[in-house]
Amino acid sequence: MNNTLKTTVLLAGLGGLIVAVAGLLGGGSTTALVIGLGIALVTVGGSYWFSDKLALRAANARVVTEAEAPELYSMVRTLADRAGMPMPTVAISPSPQPNAFATGRGPRNAVVCATEGLLRSLPRAEVEGVMAHELMHVKHRDILIGSVAAAIATAISFIAQMAMFSSMFGGGDDEERPNPIATMAIALLAPMAAGLIQMAVSRSREFEADRGAAELLGTGEPLASALERIEVLAARTPMSVPPAQAQAYIHDPLAEAHHPRRGTDVAKLFSTHPPTSERIRRLREMAFV
Repeated sequence: MNNTLKTTVLLAGLGGLIVAVAGLLGGGSTTALVIGLGIALVTVGGSYWFSDKLALRAANARVVTEAEAPELYSMVRTLADRAGMPMPTVAISPSPQPNAFATGRGPRNAVVCATEGLLRSLPRAEVEGVMAHELMHVKHRDILIGSVAAAIATAISFIAQMAMFSSMFGGGDDEERPNPIATMAIALLAPMAAGLIQMAVSRSREFEADRGAAELLGTGEPLASALERIEVLAARTPMSVPPAQAQAYIHDPLAEAHHPRRGTDVAKLFSTHPPTSERIRRLREMAFV
């Protein structure tokens, strides 16, 4: 129920933001509001049905068969069985950065994806910790929140940027065109508002997935060790993904590109992930009988 409420609030907030942006840029006309509502509905519907394809395409990932990745398949199947979940589709991204994400509409339509860097750089126990974390996102139905939020945030940025471009270079009478200063302000603030809505739920989702993975494995140490290793290796290996998709990964793939000085307050404020050190501390403080 808690995750369902989060999903509803997030979709309503982001969908409403699209309508508001379209309405403001269109001078509050009924036509602009209807267009904004149409874009919101298409974006939400499209991201719901095609969230897995969008995420896999953004990561240049491909679905693999059991014959192609027998060890990873066996690991995921064992974890899924232990968690009482259907076996998800398994995919691999060619990125050398050690990372992973989950996507899809729910447990029966889920995809878990590991990068080649993760499979090469981490020992089996740590890869298992990462995969357990991703399966918890699936079990908690977090992946729908992240997938839809990413798609809508991208749409909001696109609408705002196109509106700014049209205002600066488009034709028409001056009276018919929106105020260029207001348009520029909306173009800057709307994507930021969408990002803040995403961040409002993404951090708590990471902590919950960490906790669930530790409970599934009976210890938080494999995931804690994996996060330590990923934190160091990811800083050395850049990864190119759309910013709106970054929140889906177990570690922010753009952290170094966006916030090279990770210790600053600004970096923490705009990070889609909780501080890795805090995640590790919580994992290692968990006690299991």
